[in-house]
Amino acid sequence: MIRIRSASPADARRLLEIYSYYVTDTAVSFEYDVPSEKEFASRIENTLQRYPYLVLEEDGVIAGYAYAGPFKARAAYEFSCELSVYVDRDLRRNGYGRLLYGALEEELAGRGILNMYACIADPIKEDTTLTRDSEKFHSRMGFTKVGTFHSCGRKFGRWYNMIWMEKMIGEHESIRDKEDTK
Repeated sequence: MIRIRSASPADARRLLEIYSYYVTDTAVSFEYDVPSEKEFASRIENTLQRYPYLVLEEDGVIAGYAYAGPFKARAAYEFSCELSVYVDRDLRRNGYGRLLYGALEEELAGRGILNMYACIADPIKEDTTLTRDSEKFHSRMGFTKVGTFHSCGRKFGRWYNMIWMEKMIGEHESIRDKEDTK
């Protein structure tokens, strides 16, 4: 049985098991070193103060997770966020990423978020550590590519691009600024 629920810092060990592969064996994450369990639990706790952090369980075992965070720290960006999703490497291509993003989008819309962004490592040339699968996934989820930063990340002795993808999930005209009500 599949269940999506809110993450907690107590999930850090399992989430770190999933994430560590993406750090050590891929350029999906531009982190070089796997964070400690304590650091990862702190990341979960900090995210949950303002944004959703979801896990997908299959038969009680966490198979993947997704979370949102600030797009930028300035107040003018309060209706935008950045998303990330990670699925256990042995369980990819089972639709878990799609389920997590769907639940995350619903949660974010309920919190008044209008724009979702994904910052994605993008290969100059596909290799064993990075393909264009993330870009393809986000396109299928309704995201549009809005920008490319060239050769901005270096990992495993190679340069990688970074792309931004965007999805609008709310009506911008429905938001009234504080200044509009004066």
